[in-house]
Amino acid sequence: MSQKCMSWKYFSLSAIFLIFSGCATLTNDPTVPIALSFSDGSSGECILRNKRGSWNANIPETVMVRRSDDALQYDCVNVEKVSARGNIPSRLGGKIVASAVFLDFGIVDAITDKHREYPPSFVIPIKKNQK
Repeated sequence: MSQKCMSWKYFSLSAIFLIFSGCATLTNDPTVPIALSFSDGSSGECILRNKRGSWNANIPETVMVRRSDDALQYDCVNVEKVSARGNIPSRLGGKIVASAVFLDFGIVDAITDKHREYPPSFVIPIKKNQK
């Protein structure tokens, strides 16, 4: 083999090694926005919480909440004093799969829950007052 061919071969192998051995974590932002509204169109207030924190929200509003692997609990009351309680489930994000392919197996994202996602919008079911 010629010297030129050997140099190119080592350069190519080095480039491939650098590409696949770099920092492979595809971390998301720690928070995610969720647009919240009530099903009856009213306004009100909610307390949101998961194991990563607690947030107050005036509904309708877009709230930045910390990603978590547990459901986002909500406890709400509208202007007519009708209450609603429930949770918004989190799900695995698509980036965790890509992160696993690039050698870190998604470990960093899994520890920090940054691989989890809540839906971008959620309508909180609330019953209208019966008069």
